[in-house]
Amino acid sequence: MTGVTDILIVGGGINGAGIARDAAGRGLSVTLCEMGDLGSATSSASSKLIHGGLRYLEHREFRLVRESLSEREVLLRAAPHIIWPLRFVLPHHAGLRPAWLLRTGLFIYDHLGGRRMLPATRTVRLGPNDPLRDIYRTGFEYSDCWVEDARLVVLNARDAADRCARVRTRARCGEARMVDGVWEARLIRPDGGTETVRARALVNAAGPWVMNVQGAMGALGNRRTVRLVKGSHIVVPRLHDDPRAFTLQNADGRIVFVIPYERRFSLVGTTDVVFTDDPGRAQASPDEIAYLCGVVTAYFRTPVSPADVVWSFAGVRPLLEDGSENPSAVTRDYTLDLETPPDGAPALTVFGGKITTYRRLAEDALAKLLPTLGHDGRPWTAAAPLPGGDIADADFERFAAETARRFPFLPPAMARRMARAYGTRIERIVDGATTLAALGWDFGGVTEAELDHLRRDEWAMTAEDALWRRSKLGLHLDAGVRADIAAWFERALR
Repeated sequence: MTGVTDILIVGGGINGAGIARDAAGRGLSVTLCEMGDLGSATSSASSKLIHGGLRYLEHREFRLVRESLSEREVLLRAAPHIIWPLRFVLPHHAGLRPAWLLRTGLFIYDHLGGRRMLPATRTVRLGPNDPLRDIYRTGFEYSDCWVEDARLVVLNARDAADRCARVRTRARCGEARMVDGVWEARLIRPDGGTETVRARALVNAAGPWVMNVQGAMGALGNRRTVRLVKGSHIVVPRLHDDPRAFTLQNADGRIVFVIPYERRFSLVGTTDVVFTDDPGRAQASPDEIAYLCGVVTAYFRTPVSPADVVWSFAGVRPLLEDGSENPSAVTRDYTLDLETPPDGAPALTVFGGKITTYRRLAEDALAKLLPTLGHDGRPWTAAAPLPGGDIADADFERFAAETARRFPFLPPAMARRMARAYGTRIERIVDGATTLAALGWDFGGVTEAELDHLRRDEWAMTAEDALWRRSKLGLHLDAGVRADIAAWFERALR
């Protein structure tokens, strides 16, 4: 049909971007709309981990853990610039889970997902050179992976756009209705302007706003509900020089991660709090901040108080309502609801999910949608690198060293940071330059050329987009420089 896209995806978080990439790579025409910036809500407020979810074993979610563990290495190969291995130390707490239970869980964790690239679990003795208090003598060291979560979203959207998908940010789906057998959606821009998109299928991947989008779709798709659960994190000055992260048990059954972050900091999280407000206003509460500080202080030699917090953030997880009384026990697995009216176009709604399994979720979504569209495109993303991820042998350290040699005019810290952020696509920023001055004004470690790349190729429209999602430079630049970058964006977008 002329003027009709195959799939309209509402929601530019990791699930929406992943589905857009997969669908575009199978030859479908795709439009992705996002009411804010890409990954501006839940997908940029995670614990930044590609992991199996060790604690999900306690809830007997073996299928979810198996799928998550197998995806770790798929994603590690696809994006070795923004995903890398991370070792965790789980100290044994004498009053909580017994050592035999931890060993058993980690044995299953090592063997459930077909681990090949990552090292196995080992028992470690903790001593005076470790950052933990003396009462913790034994620990278990295991593997998972770190991810730059917001960049993962952007790279999926970038790959989708490179395969001819249309990506519309700052475009809210105000209404979607069936007209002549296809979906007709009205997208609303912040200035009040509108765009109408007609689609043969609609995907509701709006995350915490999934029920709002269902309301905009009318009577279709109201059989399930979600429970919104807020997870908060704090960032404090670096607590230890150890390159490993720490997994801390707490008496309430939860675990808290302490992760080396942005060289000078530690990332601490997360919480599980039922949330009933607007997801766009989620923030770490004083009680949550105090809770996280208390857990860290119970384990680390260096105590942490709310006064030490340099930044905090919170995201709202849209978990499928399963009746669990404990928010931590609500499944992190995803459910896909497909509705195919006999006289209309199909609608697929995404409930739940976690960042680690987004690629598999996208494959499952396409497996449901393709028969309704008369399309037989095959899965392809398992072996395909994300933009910038085509690094030889997935060896980032060698690539970073080569980058420093090729661009000796870049300060070493800048060269490594850019290699991490852009991988092989750093070429698009440097673009033949032979001096740092050729990249334009240097805002203390980020140049005009890089900002222009973020604006032109990665949909960044504000300093917040650039400094707090596509990078974490906001932690390293003072208020004056951040204001200068905000002014730069304002001039560039006039």
